[in-house]
Amino acid sequence: MTHSIARRGPVRPFLFLAAAGLVAGCGGGDDAAAPAATPQMTLSITATEDFPGSYGSVGAYEKLTGTLAGEVDPKDRHNAIIQDLALAPVNARGMVEYKTEFVLLKPKDMSKANGVLRYDAPNRGNILTMPNPAVIPGDAEFLERGYSLLYAAWQGDVPKSSPARLTLTVPVAKNADGSSITGPYRAELIINAATPVVSLPSGVFNGSMIPYAPASLDNTQPGYSLTRRIKETDPRMLVPASDWKFADCNAGSNPFPGTPDGSKVCLQGGFDPSYLYELVYVAKDPKVMGVGLAALRDTVGFFRKASADVAGTPNPLAGKVRYAIGQGTSQSGNAMKTFLHLGFNEALDGSKVFDGVFAHVAARQTNINTRFAVPGGGGAIRTDHTAFGQTAPRGLAADYRDDVAGRTGGVMARCSASATCPKFFLGLSGIEFWQLQGSPVLTDANGLQDLVQPDNARIYYYASTQHGGLGGTASISYVPAVGVYPLGTVAQHVDTFRALFIDLEDWVVNGTQPPASQVPKIADGTLVRPNQVVFPTMKGLSWPVAGVPTAIPEFQYLARYNSFSVLDFGPQYLPQDESGIASLLPPSTTGKDYAILVPQVSSSTGLALAGIQSVAVRAPLGTSVEFNPLANPLFGENVSLAGAYIPFHQTEALRVAAGDTRPSLESLYATQAGYVAAVTAAANDLVAQRFLLRRDADRLINEASSAAILP
Repeated sequence: MTHSIARRGPVRPFLFLAAAGLVAGCGGGDDAAAPAATPQMTLSITATEDFPGSYGSVGAYEKLTGTLAGEVDPKDRHNAIIQDLALAPVNARGMVEYKTEFVLLKPKDMSKANGVLRYDAPNRGNILTMPNPAVIPGDAEFLERGYSLLYAAWQGDVPKSSPARLTLTVPVAKNADGSSITGPYRAELIINAATPVVSLPSGVFNGSMIPYAPASLDNTQPGYSLTRRIKETDPRMLVPASDWKFADCNAGSNPFPGTPDGSKVCLQGGFDPSYLYELVYVAKDPKVMGVGLAALRDTVGFFRKASADVAGTPNPLAGKVRYAIGQGTSQSGNAMKTFLHLGFNEALDGSKVFDGVFAHVAARQTNINTRFAVPGGGGAIRTDHTAFGQTAPRGLAADYRDDVAGRTGGVMARCSASATCPKFFLGLSGIEFWQLQGSPVLTDANGLQDLVQPDNARIYYYASTQHGGLGGTASISYVPAVGVYPLGTVAQHVDTFRALFIDLEDWVVNGTQPPASQVPKIADGTLVRPNQVVFPTMKGLSWPVAGVPTAIPEFQYLARYNSFSVLDFGPQYLPQDESGIASLLPPSTTGKDYAILVPQVSSSTGLALAGIQSVAVRAPLGTSVEFNPLANPLFGENVSLAGAYIPFHQTEALRVAAGDTRPSLESLYATQAGYVAAVTAAANDLVAQRFLLRRDADRLINEASSAAILP
């Protein structure tokens, strides 16, 4: 339960060992009562610098950079689910060690802080959400409100490839005799241009992470294979072991077989970008990646409740945090769902780590708690459709039933049992439906009926948007060699997210109920099978390419989407928890598939009918489509995480002449003043609904006034 002191009045500072429940008798396990098993935290602040600007009555901020070294007790029940924790080395106190890098933004005058600690999970070590008011003026809202903003690493395979990237040091699991643990590992190699060599681990999203080393460079041994195919559904073609090696090579002075190197693969004749390559090998030395979840739990606990670390170094937030809200975007949003699903929102003292959680554009979970885990993976072009991150439940409710896989229990099963569930927001763009298999969070596994969501949860669909981007016509680019249609969507969710985060804060701090979930539904026909989507005719338009107007092909709906199969990773794998040991790679399909549904669109405008319709959807200049077919017809897929934009014709005469069935700008607005009036009405309505902040509404109205849309 959450203590009443966390809800009312100032927090009394005290040492972290007591505050976070890291004292005898608080861990829940019999062995946790021993004083030697008390985890300790060591804080090191390596830099303190002014953050640019001054923000309302809160004033100036400062940016602290540093590390927090901590311990995880392998005997504590709160850590029992961590894969291979019992095989991690321990220090003299019997504890498993880790060290996380962090960045903390805080008011210089902490008496001006609002008592809310916002934790933003880095995405593959990158801080995606650092406020940048100079570029995104609305970001000032969070600073003016007095948040303390924490960014701390949770992913243990991120390299320190730049000073800004946050890394986490986690242990390597070993056999009892100290020898290396080995096991199967798979990497999908994505080639953008012909090359003789590929660096591991490769992949669109995971490619820059630290690879797992092969147990042997001898690829003729059992368990080693390299295959290739054009489409993911095509049969795999085996590349002979004599034609590839773990090696570095080039086309000049160091040709195949190259110089032995376990971090690279050299292929005789080179890699062909027309193919998808799949490498399976016996890897060694798995990191205990799940320690990252415990590190996140205890890092937030330290900054939320501690007065000082074990050496007496003061916590810069001591006594000033009453509430904590966690947020993750995309991959890190998936990680926040996994954090919740695996029970880590229960602090070591039994209280909540986070009072609120916002998983933004996050349809899946993250593969962080398996042996040879791949937390940096993600769905993309031709890859990762059968990768990790897809077996844990999509449904939120504790009593969620998966009739396809034959399992029960949703994301909130564990926190419901421990009474530590936070207020929870889930945000979904259109990409989460078309590419990232997001609809099962809204329906039963067979896609026949809508799910009733838990009372502590809201789900918001950002209508007619892609995965990311700032939106607006200035964000649209046309690269005919990549996408069939101009890339991007004018509709965006940056402004929507900002307003929703304030709604979540109001729910956590003041108990103010947030707006109801805004999602497409089977019941009203706004969530349908992909073959039921009906687009209007869109043709006769152009968009600049390098400043030259270039014809856009007539829109053809191909009903391309990513399917979602039940996968078998072997008997030691625990699919319900996305945990355990994957002994079957690549996984086998079971013949069972989840239903994938997508948002229905208006037959008039082609824009989504349901969800939070932003100003760009309510007062549109064109059709933002939630997918974009790859220009290369060989692959038969959509551009990764990107939508498409097809503008309206300006006049009725042009529209009729082209045969485009959508309304023209002239028919919608008549004049420039009419367009500004439509934007103003849409913006004001969204503010009233609490889906847009007043400052952002005023900005959008001013932008509309400055735009030359109509005479």
